[in-house]
Amino acid sequence: MRVIGLAGWSGAGKTTLLTRLIPELGRRGVGVSTLKHAHHAFDLDTPGKDSYAHRQAGAREVLISSERRWALMRELRGEPEAKLGELLGRLSPVDLVIIEGFKRDPHAKIEIYRVANGKPPLHPDDPSIVAVASDSAFPEAGRPVVALDDIAAVADIALAAAEPLAAVLARRQG
Repeated sequence: MRVIGLAGWSGAGKTTLLTRLIPELGRRGVGVSTLKHAHHAFDLDTPGKDSYAHRQAGAREVLISSERRWALMRELRGEPEAKLGELLGRLSPVDLVIIEGFKRDPHAKIEIYRVANGKPPLHPDDPSIVAVASDSAFPEAGRPVVALDDIAAVADIALAAAEPLAAVLARRQG
């Protein structure tokens, strides 16, 4: 397994780019899983459903299964948020894991930057950003800069810059 991140401010277009990048990688024969960081309370479950009632009743984990998919939800109930390394360790083997978010973690990342956001770029202060996908030029970026809509170029960079999972985990432990 190899790992690459997409990092940027909210509203930069990370999810939009990711939903275009996954099919491009699939056409190239690359199996992809994603790991998304949420900054606030979120819920995948619906009030009124049995699994929601199980969680509300105090179940620590609820696994939902059907003929098409399964999902495991774990309630932290006051425990600290899981670290990136722990979450990566829970994924099934795949060719490439794309992390959306976790922008302050030291894994290899492609910055997604949009001028209209009005936020400063991340790459000048983050050596783990290996490239920038942007709607503006950064001639002094010191790393590759590609257009936000050049999905093939983003895929090329993602595949070239992705790190082995073992290296990412070892760096986190060291």
